[in-house]
Amino acid sequence: MNAKATSILFDKNTGAITKDCRELTWQDEATLPKAVEASVVGLYPHYTFQTVEGWGCAMTETSCYLLTQMDAATRRDALSRWFGPEGVNARFVRIHIDSCDYSLSEYQAVEDPIADPELNTFTIDRDRQYILPVMKEALALSGGNLRVLLSPWSPPWQWKTPPEFSQNDAAVYGGAEYDLDTSKPGRCFGGRLKKEYYGPWARYLVKFIRAYLDEGIPVSMLSIQNEASAATPWDSCLWSGEEERTFLKDHLWPELDKAGLAGKIEIFIWDHNKERAIEHIDAFMADPEAAEKVSGFAYHWYSGDHFEALSLLHGRYPDRVLMHSESCPLHKPGSPLSGSATEDGVLNAGGANRTAQECDHGDAMDYAHDIIGDLNAGMQRWIDWNMIVDEAGGPRHVSGGFAASLVTDGKGGYTASLYYETVRQIARTLRPGAVRIGKSVYGRDVEAAACRNADGTIGVLLLNRAGEERTVNLRMSGRILQGVRLPAEALTTVEFE
Repeated sequence: MNAKATSILFDKNTGAITKDCRELTWQDEATLPKAVEASVVGLYPHYTFQTVEGWGCAMTETSCYLLTQMDAATRRDALSRWFGPEGVNARFVRIHIDSCDYSLSEYQAVEDPIADPELNTFTIDRDRQYILPVMKEALALSGGNLRVLLSPWSPPWQWKTPPEFSQNDAAVYGGAEYDLDTSKPGRCFGGRLKKEYYGPWARYLVKFIRAYLDEGIPVSMLSIQNEASAATPWDSCLWSGEEERTFLKDHLWPELDKAGLAGKIEIFIWDHNKERAIEHIDAFMADPEAAEKVSGFAYHWYSGDHFEALSLLHGRYPDRVLMHSESCPLHKPGSPLSGSATEDGVLNAGGANRTAQECDHGDAMDYAHDIIGDLNAGMQRWIDWNMIVDEAGGPRHVSGGFAASLVTDGKGGYTASLYYETVRQIARTLRPGAVRIGKSVYGRDVEAAACRNADGTIGVLLLNRAGEERTVNLRMSGRILQGVRLPAEALTTVEFE
């Protein structure tokens, strides 16, 4: 029984990305001179856990606009990085409802819902400019194997209360530099949907879903609100768990039912950072009638690991899907500085002395670490943020910008980051339909996760974040794979039948 080990190597001086591929041979443990006990990673295929359904990214207006500025061949090449069989082979796409921070300007599908309470002027013409044409290309490249998650950042501003920009939000997202008018509502800086507009907002969301379905876009998921507890300088709206619960049970679900979509569109709640998820989700799920309508919990990575929070949620609600719905490096492309409105807040990305190459390498290590931790906590679906941004981390309708897996080069082309290559390697090792299997690791030197793919092959992720090379021995079912070399600060994958 042979195995293939692949390490993704990175030269911090030049930024060059290479792969080290090695063939290894399993040995019968009984034939070895003595038992191999040191540095063992144990694999237990008879212990099985969640099914890993696949990987994906977000097709924001920003990303789709940038792709439309490329010639057809370059755009197809870039899209193939995520949607082609030689790329990530994505199964999921996230799209924002109306404008988000990664839109070219603020907009909504009904310009004035007070003047038009019947929503007769509803239109997705804005989406037809960039998002829908590019999505149809991506769908064709994927062979139709895509499922779309829609997420709103804000209801129409006319239906909202004035901003609620807290001290905590200002510390995280910036805010002191904004001349914030709290006397009137807007799409940005939070505020809440007024309860008298819960019904109209439910109808609006269903109209949006139906419009996308009519365009041939395979929408199958909806999160009720992006970042439900964040009042950001960009499009945002605040919801408590109880408010989301009332909205779904009494308004959104009946509208979905009338449209023949109840049970066909999976509902996800929270869609925000892991560390505050439990309180919000528990408050929502306290009502059994509302809870039965929820397919799962969406979450982001911006406040740290909190893998235990995912494990707790998975333990309490084992039949709900855990979906990582957003992540991105919190700095500008090629720069160690934060892409936020403030350079000294929580979003500062680890120090201003890092080189561009060190930023890229750090992103890759952070992504591998987070994916491995999430997998071991029960994660089933994984979606990144922007597919592509420009050299400034935009364009977007607010200041700042963040990195992405692909970045335009200012010459009509693009470059792929090390973190893209890392995600691609993970996705090609743990493929859609893989079932996570048991593992144990000898110590804290190495992080690991393992799955059995649908074709029977087993894929193992091994992350060595140490500054020195490590060598491990894989053990499974009485066999040993000796001397698996793990280069320093690198992800190594092992695949075997």
